[in-house]
Amino acid sequence: MLKIISKTFFTGLITLLPVILTIYLLYWLAVSSEQVMGGALRMLLPQASYFPGMGMIAGLILVFLVGLLMKAILVRQLFSFGEQILFQLPLVKTVYRAIRDLFEYFSPKEAGDGQVVAVHINGIEMIGFVTQDDPQRLPDSFQDSDSVLVYIPMSYMIGGFTVLIPRKSVRPCNMSREEAMRFVLTAGITGKKSG
Repeated sequence: MLKIISKTFFTGLITLLPVILTIYLLYWLAVSSEQVMGGALRMLLPQASYFPGMGMIAGLILVFLVGLLMKAILVRQLFSFGEQILFQLPLVKTVYRAIRDLFEYFSPKEAGDGQVVAVHINGIEMIGFVTQDDPQRLPDSFQDSDSVLVYIPMSYMIGGFTVLIPRKSVRPCNMSREEAMRFVLTAGITGKKSG
């Protein structure tokens, strides 16, 4: 009896937890943008013209405007100059570069970048993501080899590792990055989503 109750409880927890965490993340983003942008707007606008939610709306507009501005070459060059300054600061450069690289990896890219692949090592195939297939962007000692850099995530979000592997040991998979990441992180328990 106790086993059935605990199994039912665990099923409910697994069902609700992703929904609750997603809602909480969205709530946190909304509240944070309201606090930051709302505080700035309250200083600029008369108190009577401010209404709750205006900070969040201003935050969304600001993000959109930055996206538009980043299409201009001059703005991109200025941003790049600012980044070079950040890359010179101890500790800041390490944290900023890691966060920037992570977001850049999951941002929209040209075909081939971040491709989902099956990596063949000693008779085993693992799902991975190509992080670098241009030999000129690899460290000097690896530029002569016909290899690609592949990130292989581990199940249940406990990490992963990056391997430099011969191109012939890698084959493309017909999966999106999102599907592959979900499949790997859950150790294949979720299975393939049907139609």
